[in-house]
Amino acid sequence: MVEGSMTQGAGQGPAMRTETLRDFRVPVTEPAPYAVSAGLDGEVPVYGEYPAYYGEGPVVPVRPGYAASVPAQPDHAPPAPAAPPVPEPEDQDEDFEGYTPTQRDLPIIGRGGPGDTVQVHYVPEETAAAGPGPLYVVGDVHGYLDELVTELQAQNLIDADRHWSAGNARLWFLGDFTDRGPDGIGVIDLVMRLSAEAAASGGYCKALMGNHELLLIGAKRFGDTPVASGAGTATFQAAWLLNGGQRTDMERLEDVHLQWMSRLDAAVLEDGHLLLHSDTTAYLDYGDSVEDVNDTIHELLNRNDADITWDLFRKFTKRFAFRDEETGPGAVRELLDTYGGGRVVHGHSPIPYLLGEVGTEDGDEPRGPEAVDGPHVYAQGLAIAMDGGVTMAGKLLVVQLPLSD
Repeated sequence: MVEGSMTQGAGQGPAMRTETLRDFRVPVTEPAPYAVSAGLDGEVPVYGEYPAYYGEGPVVPVRPGYAASVPAQPDHAPPAPAAPPVPEPEDQDEDFEGYTPTQRDLPIIGRGGPGDTVQVHYVPEETAAAGPGPLYVVGDVHGYLDELVTELQAQNLIDADRHWSAGNARLWFLGDFTDRGPDGIGVIDLVMRLSAEAAASGGYCKALMGNHELLLIGAKRFGDTPVASGAGTATFQAAWLLNGGQRTDMERLEDVHLQWMSRLDAAVLEDGHLLLHSDTTAYLDYGDSVEDVNDTIHELLNRNDADITWDLFRKFTKRFAFRDEETGPGAVRELLDTYGGGRVVHGHSPIPYLLGEVGTEDGDEPRGPEAVDGPHVYAQGLAIAMDGGVTMAGKLLVVQLPLSD
């Protein structure tokens, strides 16, 4: 048994973080590097290290009333006719009927037939709402792709074809995408694709690093290499299998998935909510600010050292720091005082365990998690637990913040 573990949780890998990577921003002018089939596994176009928009870069329109440049005329030639005047902005409505002057109002250009005839169709884009959109968080998914799709659709975040449909909404996954469930790689593919589609719509879809991301990366990188654990010698491969590792996920795991996982941040502050994967104070070991924590963890993962990666995994597998009625609120306040925010929102520890509704490692008789139908607000209202226990027939939670008690 890994220290602090209940065989629940794990996840991430290496690489330096930049603002661009953290924001999942996508290059607009580069073509997608390969075709994307319309399957259900969420194939993701990736340009280099970044998710890429579909299709080619924008085509600059040629607007009526704007003259092309005229080459210089020889002295003996008659003067060239003057170019038609460029209409002032207030005249555009009557000169360009139906044209809405927005920065992203680009034409779709296609040939209408033989010769040089070109049809230009303007596709005005709806004006995006001012300011950021609503904020949603997703608890531990653990490979349950169908359940995830059902909950995202119920919140109108994706459509019937599993594409982003939420405009400028903001969506955060709290980590643990793989292990225990049937299709962890399908979950990662879907999240990667939604990050590109959301960015194209003015919103975003982002993700945090869970301990199962760390575990999967370690199993892929280090396999059966012995590591020093608190209970003697261990290996990532053995720990991954013990914690629900699926061989089909390992077979489908590609470099692009490893790169994506290794660049995930461990913590973020959004609208006064400190989003974390694990309900532990171990984050305090890595820095006095959210930025320091993320930079330090990425730097450690970049060392590609089995023992260092194992230590990260072990610390982020710890849990229940906020559960005790006497000490829990103080532990949450320590994190909030250091990193900011008014509430911690976390996954990792299933709500049934926090509520004592199922058996624990201490041998209590299990009781069913079916009663869990929403987040658990606890620690004097300072913490919100988001792991609904989907791996134990509970509920996969997708919730809009802020959340009332």
